[in-house]
Amino acid sequence: MKRQLQIACACALILGAMGVSRAMAQDPIVTAPIIVSEVAPIIVSAVKPKPKPTGLAKFEGTVMHANSVQITVKAMGNDMSIQTFPLSEMASAKMQQIIDKGGYQYGDKVKLEYDPQSLRVVKFKGKPSKSL
Repeated sequence: MKRQLQIACACALILGAMGVSRAMAQDPIVTAPIIVSEVAPIIVSAVKPKPKPTGLAKFEGTVMHANSVQITVKAMGNDMSIQTFPLSEMASAKMQQIIDKGGYQYGDKVKLEYDPQSLRVVKFKGKPSKSL
């Protein structure tokens, strides 16, 4: 009886060992090489920026420096916001006339109308202070 129990245990152990699979982490995974074919690229339509309104943007502030080519202005409500705008040809001619009379001085208030895409000043208004 003891001998039959030993044989039965040995058979169960052998059958159990046969049913257990090997650990997969120790076997290298064999895969077929990836074949890349030369195919025409997929063309995706380009993202087009939304058109901005063609109107002029306004900027109000005080003059820091002005000459016949450009004007540097500090924003009215925000002292940290300083912008330099190039002048269009018409605005440049008008600025030259103002410069001949004394020009804008530091702290003069101006209102600029500029093209938002190119940042070129088209029109400006403001009273220049008296020259020194």
